Amino acid sequence: MSHEEIRAGEAQMEDGGSGRHQNGAPKRPRLEDVAARVGLSAASVSLVLRGVPGPSERTRQRVLKAAADLGYQADRTASTLASRRSRLLGVMVDIHSPFHAELVEHLHTAAEEVGYDLVLSTLTRTRDERTAVDTLLAFRSEALILLGPTAPADALAVLDNKAPVIVVGRRIADAALDVVRTADDDGVSQTIDHLVGLGHREIVHVDGGKGVIATDRRRGYRTAMRRHGLGDHIRVLAGDNTEAAGERAARHLLDGGRLPTAVVAYNDQCAIGVLAALARAGVAVPGEVSVAGYDDDTFSRLSCFNLTTVSQNAREQARHAVTAAVERLDQDRNRTEPREVVLTPRLVVRGTTAGRG
Repeated sequence: MSHEEIRAGEAQMEDGGSGRHQNGAPKRPRLEDVAARVGLSAASVSLVLRGVPGPSERTRQRVLKAAADLGYQADRTASTLASRRSRLLGVMVDIHSPFHAELVEHLHTAAEEVGYDLVLSTLTRTRDERTAVDTLLAFRSEALILLGPTAPADALAVLDNKAPVIVVGRRIADAALDVVRTADDDGVSQTIDHLVGLGHREIVHVDGGKGVIATDRRRGYRTAMRRHGLGDHIRVLAGDNTEAAGERAARHLLDGGRLPTAVVAYNDQCAIGVLAALARAGVAVPGEVSVAGYDDDTFSRLSCFNLTTVSQNAREQARHAVTAAVERLDQDRNRTEPREVVLTPRLVVRGTTAGRG
């Protein structure tokens, strides 16, 4: 059954052949209505609306104008039934993460360029990864792009048997999964190199907890400090990925009396919490204490923070993630071997770090 046949049948059930919905409201414009407006076949109009090469530019413009004038919107459900493919990529995203929000924006762009769309399912304080993934599968997502998942590697491997899984932002050791990430240890190492070059020695790290990402960043801090002969100055404070964790860590430092000369936080949200607590205590940044984050999210770029941080190149991560998904789904390529893409992070120096003295 064709896309047009399904739409015609649905429209007839809605209006009973009267041209109006059963509740008396005007019926939703159909593909055939657009075709009648421009004097073309429904098949020709469908080619234009699906972006298929062939129709002339003049025809394309006429069809698009008619569709806009009539308020026509493509029926994704009917199209899915007709093609037996949803062309949807499911994305699991932490609703509290500005960096994830930026990744999603770039994922949308990359997916649209290859004829796919996204379904988003969020992580919240009351909604876990399993629930989020189940929702994506229920919406017939053909592949799953998981942003910073914390599930065990073996659980992700089992999930990959249901739909191709692309893990973004997290290292997966010895697992047959597609991974797109940056070298987190290298990113923190670059930050330590920058601070040591400015004359800092008392450098504290506020970590991100137990996860793999936090482990890699913590390892990067320790390794870089030892490389600079500062092993005796290593100090790690418990934290997580929130502003509240940064504030708690900063208050702990303030209560301890002697402040370090620099603080490297797990991510930008944590770093912003550190900045807030130091500001309330009247501690000048970067005059007395330099502060650095990680992610280069949208808040770090605001003039009120102007935070030194590490860019993970969200645009490139998104592009590689979509490419990996499509390669797994495309029958012409049908890639089955897992692939890991590791991007090099980049230190972005702004106004929260400065030299000593």
